[in-house]
Amino acid sequence: MMMKKYILLVFSLIAYPLLGEIIAQENIAQKKAPFLSYEIDSVNTATFRILAKEAKNVAITGSWVEAGRQPMIQQTDGVWTYVQKDLPADLFLYNFIVDGVKIADPLNVYQIRDVNNVYNYFITNGGERAELLKTRQVAHGTLLKQWYTSSLNQAQRRMTVYTPPGYEQGKTNYPVLYLLHGMGGDEDAWSELGRISQIMDNLIAQGRIKPMLVVMPNGHTSNSASPGNSERGEYLITSFTPDIGSGDMESSFMEIVEFVEKTYRVKKNKKNRAIAGLSMGGSHTLFTAALYPNTFDYVGLFSAAFRMNGKVKRAVYDELDENLIKQRDYGYKLYWIGMGKTDFLYKTGEEFRKKLDGIGMKYTYKESEGGHTWSNWRDYIVEFSSLLFKE
Repeated sequence: MMMKKYILLVFSLIAYPLLGEIIAQENIAQKKAPFLSYEIDSVNTATFRILAKEAKNVAITGSWVEAGRQPMIQQTDGVWTYVQKDLPADLFLYNFIVDGVKIADPLNVYQIRDVNNVYNYFITNGGERAELLKTRQVAHGTLLKQWYTSSLNQAQRRMTVYTPPGYEQGKTNYPVLYLLHGMGGDEDAWSELGRISQIMDNLIAQGRIKPMLVVMPNGHTSNSASPGNSERGEYLITSFTPDIGSGDMESSFMEIVEFVEKTYRVKKNKKNRAIAGLSMGGSHTLFTAALYPNTFDYVGLFSAAFRMNGKVKRAVYDELDENLIKQRDYGYKLYWIGMGKTDFLYKTGEEFRKKLDGIGMKYTYKESEGGHTWSNWRDYIVEFSSLLFKE
């Protein structure tokens, strides 16, 4: 018995350093960064750096760069730099362009996928537009990736669900906001690009909104989940999926509502349901809310598209005028529309508002600076959510 313990001890002493070496090899590229690749100072001046000694031309492209790209300056040590002064309070995306090839910042691990592009991001300081996007020392909700059975795919489909702080420990029933993404998004878009968890946590902590569930389904009905999470495996990612304008999302939307109301502690009536969406999701929202005219008391259209495939003949689209009249007659508490002044869908929104005016359907309209951007959509969800579920 003593001999076995001795052999075991010797083996452990030999194996332990080997095990440490194996674990250390998991990240074989780990080394101390030679410099900070980006810095944001107290007045929101951003300095960017990339080491590219052999490069002939280096530029930076970012969501604040109106001209598309800005040249970087080569220093004597092979580091290229760019300084951007006076950035406003917001979340910004950027990439480097090295000899014509767009790359992610290799020293910045903070990245976001948008359709088939990967960007680095940073958040500046000061101003509500930025501060609400940051994780604070407040009570936090939970973000769930929830699978559900759908009639649309021969597999389960996935949604993202935000539950407010204390949901798991309590017995309270909550209202629900169904929040829909645009053509380039999926069930991850509002949680990643939209920073919905941070926004909800911070607004709830400040007492500015009612605690609520936020349900974010995948609006591309030909996909069951975001890239890399479905049975399709690794495929070529595109926003132009065959389901766009098909009417499948709108026509089947109640199966999402029914699943949520069976699975989560939520209030199951019209005055405790809201639906909102951006761009394609705005189109889904307006047609869904009209198709089920006595289901949602709150409707939010953010840079909303309209009918996205005129060749499709389906009741959800063809009977919109009649459905809107029913929605008007059943009544609702808020029909909220937001649009940027330079949005490419501005005229589309103008025409839709004329339609609403023509039937005497009341709405609240918010026109903001800028265009078809997440900066606007994050602002819209802050304002829209603060108006929800008022008794």
